[in-house]
Amino acid sequence: MSRTRTALLAALVLVAGASGTAVAATPGDDVGIAAVPCTVAYTVQNQWDTGFTANVTITNNSAAKSSWAVKWSYAGNQKVTSGWNAKFSQSGTAVTATNETYNGTLATGASTSFGFNGTYSGSNPAPTAFTLDGVACNVDDGSGGGGGGTDPSGRVDNPYTGAKVYVNPEWSAKAAAETGGSRISSQPTGVWLDRIAAINGVNGGMGLRDHLDAALAQKGTGEEVVQLVVYDLPGRDCAALASNGELGPTEIDRYKTEFIDPIATILADPKYAALRIVTTIEIDSLPNLITNTGSRATATPQCDTMLANGNYVKGVGYALAKLGAIPNVYNYLDAGHHGWIGWDDNFAPSATLFKQAATSEGATVADVHGFITNTANYSALKENNFTINDTVNGTSVRLSKWIDYNRYVDELSFAQAFRTQLVSVGFDSGIGMLIDTSRNGWGGTARPSGPGATTSVDTYVDGGRYDRRIHVGNWCNQAGAGLGERPQANPAAGIDAYVWMKPPGESDGSSTAIPNDEGKGFDRMCDPTYTGNPRNNNNMSGALANAPLSGHWFSAQFQQLMQNAYPPL
Repeated sequence: MSRTRTALLAALVLVAGASGTAVAATPGDDVGIAAVPCTVAYTVQNQWDTGFTANVTITNNSAAKSSWAVKWSYAGNQKVTSGWNAKFSQSGTAVTATNETYNGTLATGASTSFGFNGTYSGSNPAPTAFTLDGVACNVDDGSGGGGGGTDPSGRVDNPYTGAKVYVNPEWSAKAAAETGGSRISSQPTGVWLDRIAAINGVNGGMGLRDHLDAALAQKGTGEEVVQLVVYDLPGRDCAALASNGELGPTEIDRYKTEFIDPIATILADPKYAALRIVTTIEIDSLPNLITNTGSRATATPQCDTMLANGNYVKGVGYALAKLGAIPNVYNYLDAGHHGWIGWDDNFAPSATLFKQAATSEGATVADVHGFITNTANYSALKENNFTINDTVNGTSVRLSKWIDYNRYVDELSFAQAFRTQLVSVGFDSGIGMLIDTSRNGWGGTARPSGPGATTSVDTYVDGGRYDRRIHVGNWCNQAGAGLGERPQANPAAGIDAYVWMKPPGESDGSSTAIPNDEGKGFDRMCDPTYTGNPRNNNNMSGALANAPLSGHWFSAQFQQLMQNAYPPL
């Protein structure tokens, strides 16, 4: 799959000539250039009358590097104003981008990406020459790239661009029935296929075909995205009882034949070929194999079992291969969140494991259109009152109890950096990220208006952070949470969309044990009286009381999310 980040948000009104420009390296186009020392792709992702956002992906075809510097010159008056995943300097028309401390390593054949915002006037021509550590890289005009924003399968670069997104009638009706709920009941949310019975509909509810038929009705003459959560791995969620599933640890064959195969058959029906079907593949599964196994204090016997039998990896690979073979399906693999994968011990190993899963059971990296972070979680999108580089009285914010040596303070910076890491291990340089913003707004009266006091690094971080959870490891029905950014396409560099994959108002788990036939257990992290475990550093759970089973409607939570929405409703 070759995807160039040239698609523009259709809702923007652009001036003439403000389309994206891509310069893509194609080392196989000419005789004798297969051994070029580096290749580069420069893409304008968004452009308006005075500014633009661009992305640069550099591939190192020479000896491995521990640091790097990329240079180019503009033909016009472009100025770099801010950037990410690199340090920028500019003298006249000449720009230099050097690595950050966390992404200096560039192995032979590996790629890295960075992005920036810039200003211009008049025209905004793309640079025509780049160097990596002083050596010229191979570039061309992009004619060998993604075929005008599609890959060879016919998929568009970003399925959300220029498309409506399916509004689930069942969720919409529940939201509209709540006091004040009509303010958000027309928002698109994910449809969760979390057990075999959900394919045909549970207790008279809508099945997969029903949702796809409804999406066709909503589509009209335009484009329509349908968001599905594919979530029924054997031994599912080995570290959190609230979202345990129906299949035992060894039931990989049932997963394939009774769950994935029927879903694939329905999605491949030509009747639905005009829909853009986004699948979120198996949330919370693969990250558990990194953080909750072996000698770690957070390890569980259940996760050790799933690591040993390989059924998470096999299941994800099989789902990617089967669904990725359908031309109008866009697979996004779950990638946890910054408060899970953002630590050094987890960051690179997670990307490597995702590559392993994406190349198992007949899958290839071409079956992965992108990744999603923060699914059903609460991590703030952007913390504006402090950065990871801040110090207080000489002490780094990384040493605060809240950040606890993590390299990321929010979900946007993590998603953009992790995208670069994923590309470096072999995923396509055009992959896009989704961020679930359904419950990470953290507005209301508790939202800080500025930085905390500088009396200590903890008062500084705790006083300024939007995320008001007791601990970043708390995940169940969090008190004080609010709706986040509304679903939107192309909101930031490398981000395909902000989405509400977790439907607001659906519980994460029951606050007390509730007998059920859904395979869902009782997790103490959903109990407001629970004093914690090693995964949340033995803090209180921060959960709301009187919560129903996961996936069931939780009116009190829905009302809280609206009350604390940011941006406000």
